[in-house]
Amino acid sequence: MITISLCMIVRDEEDVLDRCLTSVRGIADEIIVVDTGSKDGTKAIAIAHGARVYDFEWIDDFAAARNAAFDKAAMEYILWLDADDIVDEENRRAFIALKETLDPAVDMVMMRYHVAFDEEGNPTYTFFRERLMRRAKQYRWDGRVHEAIAPSGNMIRSQIAVQHKKVKHGDPNRNLRIYERIIAEGETMQPRHRYYYARELFALGRDDESITLLRQCVDDPNTWVENRIGACQDLAGCLTRKGDLDGALLALLQSFAFGEPRAEICCDIGKIFLDRGRYREAIFWYDCAPRCAPSEEGGGFAQPECRGYIPYMQLCLCYGNLKEYELSEMYNEKAAALKEGDASVQFNREYFRARRARQAAARR
Repeated sequence: MITISLCMIVRDEEDVLDRCLTSVRGIADEIIVVDTGSKDGTKAIAIAHGARVYDFEWIDDFAAARNAAFDKAAMEYILWLDADDIVDEENRRAFIALKETLDPAVDMVMMRYHVAFDEEGNPTYTFFRERLMRRAKQYRWDGRVHEAIAPSGNMIRSQIAVQHKKVKHGDPNRNLRIYERIIAEGETMQPRHRYYYARELFALGRDDESITLLRQCVDDPNTWVENRIGACQDLAGCLTRKGDLDGALLALLQSFAFGEPRAEICCDIGKIFLDRGRYREAIFWYDCAPRCAPSEEGGGFAQPECRGYIPYMQLCLCYGNLKEYELSEMYNEKAAALKEGDASVQFNREYFRARRARQAAARR
């Protein structure tokens, strides 16, 4: 059985830290907590869970803080979590089983990271991340913000999932400030960070600046292919918000130059045609989406509902607008098979029942 150091960086996390550490009981052989300036009860909670707590002066550099935590680890493998992450019971048991059986020749284990959820708790936004690493490989974090460890070595992929469950919102401008400080200091921004900087600008509605950077990401062959595909989708989002639907469509189609079609892209293309009332074209693209390979398998961001629930509901709408009601109802039931209790599914069912009742009354 391997041994594991859990390494975390925290600041004012008393609302979530106990939940996190309780959820991973039995996984870590030691807990390292690097505190970057808490003024609440965070440290006391960590100590109550047996953690070794170290202070680290915050310097607007997430990689530096995470590397400081990694430097304190003493076990064979290092696991990282954020304070608002949890491992549910099913995945906790799977993690313990992995701990008992992992080949010590494995350097890195990629695991699922669920970061958004529907009303029933099903993940709606997910991707794989480097989660468990052999300490002897001396992996290092890179990036003052949106930090990451470059995957390397003998890697395996696990279906074990960590859930990111925020209970409060942080400073929405923090990441942008760090990027702008990097620029002000004259540091050359690597392709990955240019992409994430563009996404920060997009999220804050600074579309013109985001568009310029996203186009650079799309055109730069040194940008990771998944980020080029993501940049196409984000570029389309910016252009749509500016009312340039033709430009948005071209941006989405350009993503096919970098890899096989993604369900998320097909759904976005379908939405452009749906909004224009071009239902047959919309149907074509929504019909493609469920047949696409999962985006996260290539390492990209994935919205699982784009391979099922979303295209089925949109196909229901398209066929309804074309007055092809049998097909419309069929796709509503396909969506129901995935989300039985969904309010939109139930609304559509009632519509179809009422329509059949009117038809029956008219025949009498």
